[in-house]
Amino acid sequence: MSQHIARIALVVDDYDEALEFYTKKLGFLLLEDTILSETKRWVVVAPKGSNECALLLAKASTDEQRTHIGNQTGGRVFLFLYTDHFDRDYQNLIDQKIKIIREPTQESYGRVAVFADLYGNLWDLIEPSQLRGIKQNTVN
Repeated sequence: MSQHIARIALVVDDYDEALEFYTKKLGFLLLEDTILSETKRWVVVAPKGSNECALLLAKASTDEQRTHIGNQTGGRVFLFLYTDHFDRDYQNLIDQKIKIIREPTQESYGRVAVFADLYGNLWDLIEPSQLRGIKQNTVN
C-alpha cells in the first residue's frame, strides 16, 4: 500500500491575487484552474519540480473561513518549501519584496528562513542538510 498527501487546501481571499503571488512572486506552476461554479474554482499550484504535493487555493466562502485567511495554523509556520539552492530562492523573496519574518540561519536540519505569504501565512524556506537514514526530497 502506498499513500501520499496530494493537496493542501490554502484558504485565500481572491483566486486571482493568490495566483499572482504564487506564480509570479514565488515562481510556482499553475497546474489546474477549473471553473466549478460562478463563485468556485479548482485552482492548484505547485513549486517547480514538485512531484506529489500541491496547494489547492480555496477561496473563503463563509465568514468563518474568512477569519482564518492568513492564520490557518494559529501563528505557527504552516508550509515548508524545500529548495536545492537557498541563496537563489532567498534572493527571489527579497527581490519580490516578500516579507521576511526570520533571517536565514543554519540549523541541524539545514539552512532556513521564515517568510510570510500575501495573507500572512508563515513558510519555512529550507535547504535541507543530509540527515542520517532520512531521504530528503528537494525542490528542483
